[in-house]
Amino acid sequence: MTWQLAFVVVTVVLVASFASRSWLRSDSHGEAMARRDLRRRAATADPLVTLAIQVRLGQLAGELHRLTDDPDVFARAHHWRAVQSAYDALLREACRLSGLPVVEAPLRADERTAADERLREELELSSRGWSW
Repeated sequence: MTWQLAFVVVTVVLVASFASRSWLRSDSHGEAMARRDLRRRAATADPLVTLAIQVRLGQLAGELHRLTDDPDVFARAHHWRAVQSAYDALLREACRLSGLPVVEAPLRADERTAADERLREELELSSRGWSW
């Protein structure tokens, strides 16, 4: 009876080790590990980089308000588009740091980020504690 029990125990251990080894080498496990590493990197973003981005977002938002309120600015539309593009790029960078999905905008002068996408990014960041 004891040799039969020993045989069953050894068989169970061998099957379990084979199954765990094959799972550790599987593609699904590799993808899960990659997702976990991405979440960890997003969760451990450098606080000084986060602060610098928040400060710069606040400066760009202030510049947008100044351009909107001041009718005497030379080439106001050009300046507003340049500041808006910089603001959108910085919002995408902030979303990447906080682990949010980002719609990549092409780097073309004739295409801009849609207002609803910008609002979504701002609301998602503010719900995660970002302020600028």
